[in-house]
Amino acid sequence: MIREVLQDAESRMRGAITSLEADLAAFRTGRASPHLLDKIIVEMYGVEMPLNQMAVISVPEPQQLAIRPYDGKAISSIERALLKSDLGIMPNNDGKIIRLNLPRLSEERRRDLSRLVGKRVEEGKVAVRNVRRDALNDLREMEKEKMVSEDEFFRGQDSLQELTDKYTKEIDVIGEKKEAEIMEV
Repeated sequence: MIREVLQDAESRMRGAITSLEADLAAFRTGRASPHLLDKIIVEMYGVEMPLNQMAVISVPEPQQLAIRPYDGKAISSIERALLKSDLGIMPNNDGKIIRLNLPRLSEERRRDLSRLVGKRVEEGKVAVRNVRRDALNDLREMEKEKMVSEDEFFRGQDSLQELTDKYTKEIDVIGEKKEAEIMEV
């Protein structure tokens, strides 16, 4: 029973890490990455779709993204969605391909992004701690209902803390790596 609680907690902590990695992938680091456009939603024919399902996104140069829509008629809808987004990049449209030229990040913008990364990392840690709290409540409930002994409860509690420490350290490593990537000129 304790093993099931720990497995559930671990899978939820892994989910928090996956979510953090997805959030951080969308941060602009000065290098072009197709993940910058993962959260762009395009409205076409009255339907909203993610950009990466409507077009091929490639990186022809280190500072440039190229978007080639599957449907040529979608190019103006994609361009509108890019202008509405918070990327702050002006799309260049040649009729078949949209190019996004990524400007170099200023030092001030790098520091702002670094602070945002720190905030997201802290949110990831909070998510892991919330999972720990929920699992600990489950363990306490099991002990209270005499489903597990007091010794088993304390062993489960120790194992849960080890899991929490492991995932918190992993979150720190991910955050430090992303901050180093952002601060790199």
